[in-house]
Amino acid sequence: MTAGHLTALRPEDVVTLYTAQDAEYYKTYQNALMKKMTCQDTATKKYLRPWKFEIVPGFFKQSEPETDAFKFDYIEEDFGLNKPSWTKLVEELQQLNLESKDNVSYKLLFLARHGQGWHNYAIVKYGQEAWDDKWSRMNGDGELVWGPDPFLTPLGIEQAEGNNSAWKQQLAKGAPIPSAFYSSPFTRSIETLIHTWDGVVDYTAMIKEDVRETIGEHTCDKRSPKRVIQERFGNKGFVFEDGFEEEDIYYQDDYRETLCEQTLRINNFLNFLFEKDWQADKKDVFVNVTSHSGTIRSFIMATGHRDFAIGTGGMIPVVIKATRRTDDL
Repeated sequence: MTAGHLTALRPEDVVTLYTAQDAEYYKTYQNALMKKMTCQDTATKKYLRPWKFEIVPGFFKQSEPETDAFKFDYIEEDFGLNKPSWTKLVEELQQLNLESKDNVSYKLLFLARHGQGWHNYAIVKYGQEAWDDKWSRMNGDGELVWGPDPFLTPLGIEQAEGNNSAWKQQLAKGAPIPSAFYSSPFTRSIETLIHTWDGVVDYTAMIKEDVRETIGEHTCDKRSPKRVIQERFGNKGFVFEDGFEEEDIYYQDDYRETLCEQTLRINNFLNFLFEKDWQADKKDVFVNVTSHSGTIRSFIMATGHRDFAIGTGGMIPVVIKATRRTDDL
């Protein structure tokens, strides 16, 4: 494995996997989603969540059941490309969109996890159990500071810079450049996006609350005020989504968001992503989203992707088929 990624992929620092044992979580999510999908805008009578999502297998090795998630090195494996070439992948994806019905759309999302933050370092230092029971609710230990909204560690920066080199290599092989970039509002995600794409492509990245980490209780998951984010990153190509609040109005000290609630957030983001392009002349087929382990787990559940381990600084590409309901066209 590539240096910086092997050390990051350890049991205490891996996405919690969605497996068959989580069937009850998935059932709860599906029941909640069915109710959400009946909600309509009171003025337009349009459905607020008109899209359904599924993974298209065959494009990347990560979606195949025989791929060992804990041994797989996406950098050494051309990001997991499961086609003869990137050119072939792009052609097949374009063909799917050309031949699909008007209410069907395909996109390739590159789901990146931020590099190691100081909270990840603290988990290694104290262990997962002690982190969950005590340290996650504190801002630091007198030596380390991990809350609120921690920065990347030197290893985290190294991991993001490793992805920078990897992207340059894959682009030289014909990989598509994302035309849309989204980031969690947390510093560790924004820093990761910057280090990953610096010198690779000019971008404007939108900061979206929907792709932030699991909300509540853990101080590392409380974001900075809008003005602080603007001061740090406003000149780095980042813009806020409409309605982005000055303070973090979602974080609570005494309640942590459930997997179902977070996956509903990701479903909302996916609805936004596909709906904005549905009848547009220019569609963002290749999309980069830089977020978190819990967020990627929710992407996995929201799309029905197989379970897959993503270490800090890791990335998983997924091809998504979205189908829009036709009763409000």
